[in-house]
Amino acid sequence: MDTRKLTISAMFISIGVVLGNLVYIPVGVSKCFPIQHTINLLSAITLGPFYSTAIAFLISLIRNLIGTGSFLAFPGSMIGAFLAGVIYKKTKNSYGAAIGEIFGAGVLGGLTAFPIAKYIMGKEVIAFFFVYPFLLSTIGGSIIGLILIKIFNSMKCNLKILKH
Repeated sequence: MDTRKLTISAMFISIGVVLGNLVYIPVGVSKCFPIQHTINLLSAITLGPFYSTAIAFLISLIRNLIGTGSFLAFPGSMIGAFLAGVIYKKTKNSYGAAIGEIFGAGVLGGLTAFPIAKYIMGKEVIAFFFVYPFLLSTIGGSIIGLILIKIFNSMKCNLKILKH
């Protein structure tokens, strides 16, 4: 394990838990966290698909353990982080990574949330119920992430020191 990547991961996790609880959009039984998607994009670009997926899982786990999250956070955040990381690894394009985050968390995560809500949480919802709010959350978070990447690049911050 790379100590630098673990340290950056811990930073992303702590930011996700703290800021994620301050900024969220309640939608029915779900809570949409745009900060989670910002972190997914940033971690996917800087650390790769394995670390970004692990970071998404740990943020969701900690938020659930402290009572501020929902089981619905797991599929969306993890699928989005993984797809963003894989796409960035293959293309080196931050916009492509953002599309992976949006499709993974918004569409695939929204669809995956349905059986979790229905069969685990006992909530009566229709299959596409979560897609729209998840898309809103992930589009907002991805835009914030792209803006931060642009700022970092304009400041000549060297994100490449973390690249996989």
